[in-house]
Amino acid sequence: MKTEDVTGDAPRLYQALLPHLHPALWNDVRNTRTLAWRVSGLVLSQSVSIPSWLPHIYSQATVAQTTERRCRRWLENPAIDPGSVDGPLITQALRDWGPHSLTLALDTSILFGRFCLIRVAVVPRVLEHASAQVSPEQLLPVLAEAKGLLDFLGLHDVRLLADRGCCDTALMGWLRVCGWHFRIRIKSNLILAAPDGQRVCTIGEIKLAVRETRFFHNVTLTGYRFGPVHVALGRLTDGPEQWQVVSDEPTGLGTFAASGERLQMEEGFLDDKSGLFGLENAKRRDAASLERLILVIAVATLLLVFEKLHIVQQGGRKTIDPHWNRALSSLKLGLRGCLFALSRGRAGLNRLTLQGRRSGASRTSQEIASQPCGRFGRRLGAQISLSLINCVRPSG
Repeated sequence: MKTEDVTGDAPRLYQALLPHLHPALWNDVRNTRTLAWRVSGLVLSQSVSIPSWLPHIYSQATVAQTTERRCRRWLENPAIDPGSVDGPLITQALRDWGPHSLTLALDTSILFGRFCLIRVAVVPRVLEHASAQVSPEQLLPVLAEAKGLLDFLGLHDVRLLADRGCCDTALMGWLRVCGWHFRIRIKSNLILAAPDGQRVCTIGEIKLAVRETRFFHNVTLTGYRFGPVHVALGRLTDGPEQWQVVSDEPTGLGTFAASGERLQMEEGFLDDKSGLFGLENAKRRDAASLERLILVIAVATLLLVFEKLHIVQQGGRKTIDPHWNRALSSLKLGLRGCLFALSRGRAGLNRLTLQGRRSGASRTSQEIASQPCGRFGRRLGAQISLSLINCVRPSG
């Protein structure tokens, strides 16, 4: 039975996925088809449970347990390197980016109280590490992999957004050597010092009134006097939570809004877990197998987000979303668009390229960071509310 001759949602989706996966560096071309079926099963079942994929996987096996064993063997296959799969996909996606600034979000999440999922944009890596706070030695291999991909594409104007768990002067130093900009939330116990190295106070000793902001330029951090850097402090609500951001660029109100874009990563973790795919229900308990399972999720996420972008650019959001003003995630919108196309005999997922957004030619990155954002930053309010009020994932 040839898949090309079979009708139905799963075969159409499978055929749409294959062209995107073929450029990967496979040791065996059969692994391409296997991954395409795994992604099809994940998208159509909306679950990481392997048994829930089986109705959507076509094979010559007559016993469901045979297909399930094949899925498990694929996840356990040491010859499958996630980096050789997601690398070519990212290269495809950014090949038409152009000479524009690229923003990457870095964040971590805990799985099963035993593993740490590190994600740079959509590139995931899993460590056996029971804390969301990771050292530079653990982060740098992942970032170096991302830098290699971007250097290959000629993308050097890069800005990294990260949370407090990634706050370390060694990481900032590495980013500075790479020529990347950064905006990182910092901890309250960091020492703030004047440009001459004279200790001023710790960050936590600076108390702000509600809606108050303060900016410190050309200062140094910690007893090692790392700098010069720029620090932005802001308090949105009556609660004790303050936003504390360090950047290598001059800071302003726009810094909070730009740093708040990192919270889209929190939204992605929520979709991976209880929001959509149910990663917390996975039965895998070794880092390598988990990383391959998350690779399946990452491939699906990348393609579905591109489907959402295509739908929005074509003006078709109202066709798939009856409540278009609500904050549905890009992944969920892409999933709706994919299922909408399949229900009408189309495959979708036919686009995997992203073009950089053009900004004003006369505006420098410093001007963009320091520009006023009305009413203490509408975007800041929306993004911080998502974190503090809805408690997507408490920081720290």
